[in-house]
Amino acid sequence: MSISPSPPLAPPAPGPTGRAAGPAPGPALDDAELAVAADALALGQWARVRTLLAETGTDWDRRGHRLTVLAGCQGSAAWAGDWQLAEPDSGDAATLLAVATVRRALRGETSTGAAAAACAAAARLLPDDPTPWLGALILARRTGTEDARAHAFRQIRARHPDHHHAHHLMAACLAEQQPHAADDPRHPAHEFAARAAARAPADSPLALLPVVAHAERYRVRAAAGLEPPDPADSGHWNTRHAHRLRQAAFDWWLEWEGEDHPRGKVDLNFLAHATFHEGRMAEAATLFARIGRHRTRAPWSYPGRDPDRAFRAARATALRRARGFGRTGT
Repeated sequence: MSISPSPPLAPPAPGPTGRAAGPAPGPALDDAELAVAADALALGQWARVRTLLAETGTDWDRRGHRLTVLAGCQGSAAWAGDWQLAEPDSGDAATLLAVATVRRALRGETSTGAAAAACAAAARLLPDDPTPWLGALILARRTGTEDARAHAFRQIRARHPDHHHAHHLMAACLAEQQPHAADDPRHPAHEFAARAAARAPADSPLALLPVVAHAERYRVRAAAGLEPPDPADSGHWNTRHAHRLRQAAFDWWLEWEGEDHPRGKVDLNFLAHATFHEGRMAEAATLFARIGRHRTRAPWSYPGRDPDRAFRAARATALRRARGFGRTGT
């Protein structure tokens, strides 16, 4: 069933050239300090990383984001190994090495056993830190069993119940269960996301997790041939269930005062994707303006699309139509 568009928001003002800045995808997103540290680590300058992680402290979502980005830098495992040789008792060095080893295992450059052992070693050094377990969950997401994923997730939640990245990973995992099932609110991915959003604090971005789960179900169903490969041709975002999820998430975002969350741009990309494909162009334009240059690969790549091209096309359409709404007042 199609949902008719709501009255549009005021379109965002264009930039100096009348066009929005082009996306410059970067895993650090809007964390400028992280981007600097990542550049330094790629050159073997791990001392800057040590300072960054010390300053991050127990902001677990930020720490997880920073370590997963740093672990993706070229040569990160080797540089983390050098750091660990210089400071054998450093839990930060061990955790960076663990997550970097997970990345190497997923690329087939080392064994999953070596990656799991590195995560376990880091967890022993930092028993209160969920990040070594985040590494274990990233590994189990691709190479482990359902039990291994559930165990890692439980360990993360025991240390940080509202861990953002871990919840996104589990939503993606659960979306792959019963791939041929109808897109029903009772599907495990939807039930998981609804429970997480309901139990999270009022200011938690997990309020947007149901939208993430809905996109993940589209990814799985499209891969199974049950949805068109172009989301623009799918009715996945035009059901009553999808409308309720998207509207609740958008309303929450309008009132949210915590846009400094380290992975906030991830949520905004999922919300913009859903809002655009529901046909809410003025609302989508507002979200694209907030995203700015920080396009994320998911969900624009679903299923197997060029994310940059898909993002640019959606953004251009939303901004053009939003400006049309502003001129006509309709």
